[in-house]
Amino acid sequence: MDSHAYRHRHLLGIEGLTPDDIGYVLDLADGYVDINREAEKKKSLLRGRTLINCFFENSTRTRTSFEVAGKRLGADVINMAVAVSSMRKGETLIDTAMTLNAMHPDVLVVRHPESGAVQLLAEKVDCAVINAGDGSHEHPTQALLDALTIRRRKGKLGGLTVAICGDVLHSRVARSNIALLNAMGARVRVVAPRTLLPAAVEHLGVEVFHDMAEGLRDVDIVMMLRLQQERMHGSFVPSTREYFHFFGLDYDKLKAAKPDALIMHPGPMNRGVEIGSEVADDIDRSLIRQQVEMGVAVRMACLEIMAGNFGNGPPIQ
Repeated sequence: MDSHAYRHRHLLGIEGLTPDDIGYVLDLADGYVDINREAEKKKSLLRGRTLINCFFENSTRTRTSFEVAGKRLGADVINMAVAVSSMRKGETLIDTAMTLNAMHPDVLVVRHPESGAVQLLAEKVDCAVINAGDGSHEHPTQALLDALTIRRRKGKLGGLTVAICGDVLHSRVARSNIALLNAMGARVRVVAPRTLLPAAVEHLGVEVFHDMAEGLRDVDIVMMLRLQQERMHGSFVPSTREYFHFFGLDYDKLKAAKPDALIMHPGPMNRGVEIGSEVADDIDRSLIRQQVEMGVAVRMACLEIMAGNFGNGPPIQ
């Protein structure tokens, strides 16, 4: 595949990406996994380029991952915790865009609590924008790192059956993963109580289950989701104890899956709520630590592509 195989100006979501686009990012990221395991990790590929991490919503894990990725590529990395400054002063998203634009960054990584806000920002700045999560809409780099984690362990994505379990309603991770896995030829199931599923979720191309034993039957990958209580207004689950009893992952529920089924979680985990500690820490079956490692490699690939690609084509809608 040629070096311009990925022709989008921004990475705003998985929807709109072709299997070739996705494969290109994963192949590039694969090479960075090995580099990140070497003693000398630093490259000068983005020397002289400026990356701004603009987080309107806190996320230590994702922000740190992008920061490490940028620095390993030699970029100048600036972290802006907008949530604690501008927003409280009444500054609008457009004002923030104008301020950022005046700094002439090359890549802007944005997380925002409102769905669609990152796209709006992308329309107002003269640089590449990567969506680090917008509301309950999309989180594309999480889906890409999950895909890389699965592909490295299983050797493929096509033909696998993946169960995404838990708070699908509030999860941008679930939406991005459903789009990517479907594009790459996997079979996707969602397993959740009715209160935690979006309306007409089956239209996303998934099989729907409300029982863990049925939903996990013969699956290759069990992907647990965080119960996002900060986004819940009203009673979605009776109690966390009852939620774990019916929908939390433990060895008893895992018996329904294939014997070599692997366990994933985007983090941060609520142990004893979505997942039991023994399962989460299972050295043979849990991929949770590998997901964090793959996150840096995938974000390095995305930064390399975006820094070189701005102006190369239409943005992803």
